[in-house]
Amino acid sequence: MVNSGKKASVATVIGNKALKKRFGRLTIQFTGEAAGRFLQVMPGQFVQISLSEAALPNPERISSDLADSAQRQILLRRPFSFCDVTVDRPNCVQVEVLYCVLGPATLRITTLSKGDKISIIGPLGNGFSIPPGKKYALLVAGGMGAPPLRHLATFIRANKPKMRLFAFAGAKSLDDLPFTVEGPKSESPVIPEFSGAGTRLHIATDDGSAGFCGLVTQYMEKWLDESKIPPEDIIVFSCGPEPMLAEVARLSEKYGIDCQVSMERMMACGIGLCQSCAVECKGGTKGETVYKLCCKDGPVFNGREVVFESR
Repeated sequence: MVNSGKKASVATVIGNKALKKRFGRLTIQFTGEAAGRFLQVMPGQFVQISLSEAALPNPERISSDLADSAQRQILLRRPFSFCDVTVDRPNCVQVEVLYCVLGPATLRITTLSKGDKISIIGPLGNGFSIPPGKKYALLVAGGMGAPPLRHLATFIRANKPKMRLFAFAGAKSLDDLPFTVEGPKSESPVIPEFSGAGTRLHIATDDGSAGFCGLVTQYMEKWLDESKIPPEDIIVFSCGPEPMLAEVARLSEKYGIDCQVSMERMMACGIGLCQSCAVECKGGTKGETVYKLCCKDGPVFNGREVVFESR
């Protein structure tokens, strides 16, 4: 799906819930003409949110590592992917985004409350696509790469009900997973947001605090070795840190599986004007590479197309 929302829209905050120490879920609502732009959102697309007018939290609520940067002026919009999109009616759409408080902009999100108005540009970019004939989808997430894959799981369940979904969510530790985890942490932990979308979830943590002890890509490879599913029946969708994406793409190529990766770059405008979010890709003449824009050509790319630094 191509960009369809370069015009700024005003959204109303209807909820802002803290999930863990640094994670939260912001729920916003679009009505009227703005809602129409979000009726056909594809998982993997994103929005650019203006936070320049949002307030800072009280000083005692600002962690010491953010105290110095908290006062920085917020000039540029910040990109956020969709965790969920719900159409209440044709002229009313609710959008959920997950956020992690890492700097002065996301720090300000924590102060947004019900009834606040925020300026948003979107939906932007090209999201995930589901090729015909695929029977199994592997969703491989690292840290904050999980939200768009959760949206994708819900989308597939609604539009491709016969497709079987398997999700792999990885993080350094249980506290770094951007969702609430239930059940026995060491055996079969549950993330309701994924299980509610009919997805079998596999959690991996570097320190073994939940699920498989090790990298999520190691868990993915173990599963592929044991599954015995024909590679032509599988499609891999992945979002997370670039070294993880590089390994997901490598494994997918090793097993002969189609793969789509959602890349992340610093974005100043989000609509292809500033040229600041270049992604090196194969496809040039005589083995040369070309550069595509993460915001406009992506953020989702064919895994075999991207030139990863670690490969």
